[in-house]
Amino acid sequence: MRPTWLEIDLGALGRNCAHLAGRAPDAQLIAVVKADAYGHGAVRVARYLRERCGVRRFAVATSGEGAELRAAGIAEPVLLLGALHPDDAEGAARHGLTPTLVTLAAARAFAAARPGGRVQVKVDSGMGRVGVAPAELAGFMAAVEGLGLEVEAIYTHFAVADEDEAETRRQLAVFLEAARALPRRYPLHAANSAAILAGLGTGLDFVRPGVALYGLPPDMKEAPGLEPVLAWKARPTQVKRLPAGHGVGYGLSYRAGGEEWIATLPFGYADGFSRALSNRGWVRWRGGYAPVAGRVSMDQTTVRLPEPVGLDEVFEVVTPDLDERTGLTGRARALGTIHYELATALSRRLPRIYLGDG
Repeated sequence: MRPTWLEIDLGALGRNCAHLAGRAPDAQLIAVVKADAYGHGAVRVARYLRERCGVRRFAVATSGEGAELRAAGIAEPVLLLGALHPDDAEGAARHGLTPTLVTLAAARAFAAARPGGRVQVKVDSGMGRVGVAPAELAGFMAAVEGLGLEVEAIYTHFAVADEDEAETRRQLAVFLEAARALPRRYPLHAANSAAILAGLGTGLDFVRPGVALYGLPPDMKEAPGLEPVLAWKARPTQVKRLPAGHGVGYGLSYRAGGEEWIATLPFGYADGFSRALSNRGWVRWRGGYAPVAGRVSMDQTTVRLPEPVGLDEVFEVVTPDLDERTGLTGRARALGTIHYELATALSRRLPRIYLGDG
């Protein structure tokens, strides 16, 4: 096996799922497993959530992601988030996915590809990205159903559920007002991870936990009850002693300040370890930290050590916690981004080992 790997704690995943379900006891969960389950492995995550946690609905971002679940035997309803494009209607129909409709062009294409198929409609309650305008919802619904399609639910998405409760409540009110103006009641959903934790929109028919399932707090602060699920580890491929002044890596951007030990770890930016961590990142080692020395390469990263170690030494590249240096949340903050980006950047070429499935 490649000497760098991810460890996915399925037990922690299950506990996170139970915690989130407890926050919305009257709603069904739609587990969001897009972007390869935020880097955690969509197939194994979906299977575990189905078999151990009783989840009966999933959501992805692309028809290709949905096709992967279908090929793995996931037969439960799979919602295609975002907005269906007419060009993707045949793919969504072929794999039995439930598309999100926001245009009549996409509705017509899907009706042709899957007559009588099930769909969901998204309302733009204020995010301004995709969705039917609230004032146009009734007419849009009539047109969609006039094509013979079955609208199984209507939903919206919050723009600032992790930052602005007042705006989120305003969006929810706009959404509910539009839904209540329809001639009949449809199942509704709005709550993402941040909204579930804030108790906003949790009284509707469904909730859509995503990043919180994986123990990553949506607002970049500690969220009690959530456990990070993922760890990244590596063993060195070589450990060498360099004399003072010796350069390391592309551009020789690091030079040994004295006689130093340099360990080369077998991962790089192609694996999801950001090049922005060159000469400023850390990995955890023996309860402390080893600093990145030199530029992060595509496939290799070098760290400075105070002493030599063997090739069986284990370094922790990502720790399953909120550590400011090695946790996904802390590292994202240092890089000026969000942990969603770091998690979804984890390459599929990293082996994934699943723990706690016994």
